[in-house]
Amino acid sequence: MIEAADTAGGKWGKCPSCHNKLYVPRPEPDEELKLAPIDETDLEREHRLMAETHRLTQDILREREIPDGPRDAAIMYEMSEGELRKNVITYLRQMSESELDEAERTAALIAPCGSRVAEIVDRIALSDIPEPELADIPQQLLSGAIRALRSKIM
Repeated sequence: MIEAADTAGGKWGKCPSCHNKLYVPRPEPDEELKLAPIDETDLEREHRLMAETHRLTQDILREREIPDGPRDAAIMYEMSEGELRKNVITYLRQMSESELDEAERTAALIAPCGSRVAEIVDRIALSDIPEPELADIPQQLLSGAIRALRSKIM
């Protein structure tokens, strides 16, 4: 079916897809527009969907305002030296393996223990023999990860 303007009625024209010549009939002059009754269920459905969209948007905005859980958990209990060292090494491994989201979570976990983390990082950076867990990481990559961690905790 080809749609044409009312002013094109009663004239010859070309089909836009096949370019054949065709006659466009005139619309009947006394033809009334037939209106369908308003369907209340469609209006209710539209209103319900808009309310759900608004609710979901508000939930997402509230989620953004909630502070991260690991940071609060780190404040609630004192992390042992061994746990802290393990988490620092985990962070450095995650950074070297480009697991940035996991590294961010680990950094958020150890950041509240800033001065203790700095001591551990200094020991790792200044040691002649690297930690066994970090031995396979190139020195430049390890140095970059250490700088990134220091910037997060300071």
